[in-house]
Amino acid sequence: MAMEAALVSVVTGVLKPVIVKLTVLLSNEYKRFNTVRKEIKSLTHELATMEAFLLKMSEVEDPNPQDKVWMNEVRELSYDLEDAINDFMQSIGDKDEKPDGFIEKIKSSLGKLGKMKARRQIGKEIQDLKKQIIEVGERNARYKSRETFSKMVNATVDPRALAIFEHSSKLVGLEKPKAEIIKLLMEDDIRPPVQQQQQQQYPKIVSIVGSGGMGKTTLANQVYQELKGQYECRAFVSVSRNSDMTNILRTIFNEVAKTDYASTEAGNIQQLIIKITDFLADKRYFVIVDDIWDVYTWDVIKHTFPVTSSGSIITTTTRINDVAKSCHSSFNGDTYNIRPLNPVHSKKLFQGRLFDSKEYLPSHLEKVFDEILEKCDGLPLAIIAISGLLANKGRTEALWNQVNDSIGRALERNPSVEEMMKILSLSYFDLPPHLKTCLLHLSIFQEDSTIKKKVLVRRWIAEGFIHGEARYTLYELGERCFNELLNRGLIQPGKIDRYGKVKNCQVHDTILDFIISKSIDVNFITLPGVPILTIGTQRKVVRRLSLQGFNKEKSTILPAGLVLSHARSLSMFGIFWEIPYLEEFRHLCVLDLSHQSLEEHHLENIVMLFQLRYLNIKGTRISKLPEQIGRLGCLEMLDLTGTFVEKLPASIAVKFPDGIAKMQALETLKDVDASIQSIDFLCGLGQLMNLRSLRLILDFEFDSDTEDTNMVGEEHNKAVVSSLCKLGTQNLRSLTIEFGRSLLHEESLCLPTLEDLSIYFWDFPQVPTWVSSLRNL
Repeated sequence: MAMEAALVSVVTGVLKPVIVKLTVLLSNEYKRFNTVRKEIKSLTHELATMEAFLLKMSEVEDPNPQDKVWMNEVRELSYDLEDAINDFMQSIGDKDEKPDGFIEKIKSSLGKLGKMKARRQIGKEIQDLKKQIIEVGERNARYKSRETFSKMVNATVDPRALAIFEHSSKLVGLEKPKAEIIKLLMEDDIRPPVQQQQQQQYPKIVSIVGSGGMGKTTLANQVYQELKGQYECRAFVSVSRNSDMTNILRTIFNEVAKTDYASTEAGNIQQLIIKITDFLADKRYFVIVDDIWDVYTWDVIKHTFPVTSSGSIITTTTRINDVAKSCHSSFNGDTYNIRPLNPVHSKKLFQGRLFDSKEYLPSHLEKVFDEILEKCDGLPLAIIAISGLLANKGRTEALWNQVNDSIGRALERNPSVEEMMKILSLSYFDLPPHLKTCLLHLSIFQEDSTIKKKVLVRRWIAEGFIHGEARYTLYELGERCFNELLNRGLIQPGKIDRYGKVKNCQVHDTILDFIISKSIDVNFITLPGVPILTIGTQRKVVRRLSLQGFNKEKSTILPAGLVLSHARSLSMFGIFWEIPYLEEFRHLCVLDLSHQSLEEHHLENIVMLFQLRYLNIKGTRISKLPEQIGRLGCLEMLDLTGTFVEKLPASIAVKFPDGIAKMQALETLKDVDASIQSIDFLCGLGQLMNLRSLRLILDFEFDSDTEDTNMVGEEHNKAVVSSLCKLGTQNLRSLTIEFGRSLLHEESLCLPTLEDLSIYFWDFPQVPTWVSSLRNL
């Protein structure tokens, strides 16, 4: 069965996986279950029709209320149906078997069913849920919609999309405002000498103010990059609406003192303020405080800046004039009102997003281009969003006119959040369903979060958002989705490595507001306690739960009345002093408790989460995993980074069985201790033609005098070298080796396909000769 058929989507819910699972029951070997087969067949056809209708309706930007209610009801029922099927299979199966792989399980389970009770159980579940589906369908008497469909997108990051976030030479319209702000920060005080002498010890402050999407953060960052080298202490900290003051103050101290966040004791707010002021008392500093939303927040932060530091400077950014006034009046300050881009710079930014340096705007598009640009009114975020939309359309006047007609002229008069939402809606509805899903999933993260690409893609995979293709791994397909969201300007690149690869991303506040609104509208995400700038209420039945703790006083664990038993994911961010009872989350696929106050007893009943695929307990004080964790047969990802776990339970096999060569779909294999594996296993590694990432521990017994391994280690080493040579001519792209002294003199090792090599815990006296064969490294 193709992976694509089991895609989970914000558009269709889990209809695809449900249809796949029900279709299995229609095969010839289940003919004796006539009543059940009849109901399943009828239900499958009904669901398939509804799935097609939902896909088409996803292209409609503003469906009528009747269709909207019907779409939500079908999605909700799809989750209920999948839960019923999973529960049924779990209840009749062998509790010690893996509960994933429904196709194989249902064949064996139903084949054993001679019990009328079990047949009645599945039949009743199917009949009840079919009845609900039919009732929903009857309330929505028509199945009709437009026929438009989005096409698939390319896989790589468009360099034009990264250009606006790179070096200042590639940014547009910032040189003049940057110079103006630097002048305000650095100019001598113009007051009389006596007054100047009294005030000269105060830090100079400039507060940048402007609406969302105007480029305040980008401008502040350019000022920071220009001046930071002149100051021994410097920091760039983002505040956001729902600020955790303790976290903000810890971040300021860590950056100015150049210490690690984890090594800084939290303390209370007063203790942290004293710590920062004492450190900065005799130093020159430059601090940027980005995205301040209220005067109270600034009133706390300002006390960290000592008034005895000569020549220090501060820059703040805010959308709110009262906050800007409070900032500049606190010290010797000014307010800088950021301006929209002028027509020349707007055109340069727009064209840079659409065409490379050798291309020109076609003459037949000049008129509509100018009209679109006029409506964006110099707002950088609007230009980026619309140009990202046009970049994925044909360069025809008709298609560009469609976009132009959809924008409206409100931005010309008032570049407000509401009008920006209309701009973003155009980009959102141009996305294919799987990209809509990946984008809305970002609403689980806190505002101003830096989101690692690796974490994000792994979560998408665990949730079932990524569909499979024969030529690519699921992770590579996830990267394609990530890159396409970058290309369209819907996420912003964070860290870019020396090879030009984006390692993490951020979501602009305005875009986050938009996707939160959409997520709540379709009950994709539940965000209890988060102030939502949208109309509408969150539903009681939770599908994906994001708990966001902002400070010790406001953090409540769970509001009353939420139905948690059908949730697919639980994520906790920020400070919490209690953990929800995991027994309530029976159908979880993703559990992220990283950096929480987690203790061993919280995981005691984790085996009840029989659908769990992703478990992240990074940065917790856990030292021991429960023995029964090995019974989580669906588990694909377990992150123990920064915990105190030193040994895996016996239920998680660390010695692999022979026969691994049969696992031809295997793409990633990590932490294989070669010294305890059999020779057959090590030889079998070389037959894994689709293996792309391998991490080996080569800790063989070694004679320091002769630099030789013992006889057993020598045989193991030969098997490893043989397999690596085979993998190196297939699909192996990443190899990590721990220890690895035994490979030092292996001249025969050849790995031409390798792109990434990491070697830990051993200082080579010389570069191994085989490194020269790594032409793609």
